[in-house]
Amino acid sequence: MALFRFGRKEEPQAPAAPASAAAGVEPTVDAPAPRGFLDRLKAGLAKTARVLNTDVRDLFKREGRLVDEEFLEELRAALVKTDMGPAAAEAIVCDVRERLRARVVDPEIVLDSIRSQLLARLAPATAAIATATSGPTVILVTGVNGSGKTTSIAKLARLFTRDGKRVVLGAGDTFRAAAVEQLGMWAERLGVELIRGEAGCDPASVAHRAVAKAVEEGFDVCIIDTAGRLQTQANLMQELGKIRRVIAKQIPEAPHETLLVIDATAGQNALSQAKGFKEAAGCTGIVLSKLDGSARGGVIVPVAEQFGLPVKFVGVGESADDLEAFEPEAFLSALLEGAFSAAG
Repeated sequence: MALFRFGRKEEPQAPAAPASAAAGVEPTVDAPAPRGFLDRLKAGLAKTARVLNTDVRDLFKREGRLVDEEFLEELRAALVKTDMGPAAAEAIVCDVRERLRARVVDPEIVLDSIRSQLLARLAPATAAIATATSGPTVILVTGVNGSGKTTSIAKLARLFTRDGKRVVLGAGDTFRAAAVEQLGMWAERLGVELIRGEAGCDPASVAHRAVAKAVEEGFDVCIIDTAGRLQTQANLMQELGKIRRVIAKQIPEAPHETLLVIDATAGQNALSQAKGFKEAAGCTGIVLSKLDGSARGGVIVPVAEQFGLPVKFVGVGESADDLEAFEPEAFLSALLEGAFSAAG
């Protein structure tokens, strides 16, 4: 399989969206946002940056303060508030203790420790999306209801179409009528094909028809939605297993990716809910959705650590263009830039 990084082509203004909306959702398909992705990422990480810019910086205000256990406990508490998780926070505290024990607090060293410790956790957990060496690339998308799964599928389709790829979607979340309707609205606005079935029909049959269309008509990418309910893990495994078998009969190496969508605003709840999907679906990567300023963006660290999966994409807004490949250096720049600019 080839590894693929999305380009950023200029696009003409998309047609105006129809006035109707399903289930209170109004998908928007905009021309690429005037702000760069790094700017949008900074906006998405605003809540986390504010924690670092206030709670952590406040630790440096006392002139001549020494790095003692009181300081380290306060630092640990501030870091945990970003949702980066206790393991990452403890690693940073230990590093600062080792480098600055009994010395005057140096904000630059603290900042360097935060950056290096987070990069060490995030860099190994990244990878470009895998694509087929020939024929259509098939991507399954899983995640709990409300995680932003359907919208993330639309954003993935937008990334591919921006790069000149032909995309067909499979509305495989057949037990939730709103999901099929919402995906249909997105497909219309994005100008991509959609395969759907009757409400409650076998999701594997939808997947079969979507892949068949991709093969027969020369589509580049086939993205298939899957059920967003956990029920029991056994049922989930049976359903996803059947979808995989149906797809593999048509394209032996497919699916090429199985992406798990996790809601960045849900914190530890999202991690526990998604655990069953990761185990049942054989996920190959994570899409972190809703990193739009209301989330504490540090959650991406325990996501990568606990699931042992690469973070492949982050969503930083509600428009179709607000999804990009995850890059640890850009993430940390957006998170830390200016956070300690006035410290000391």
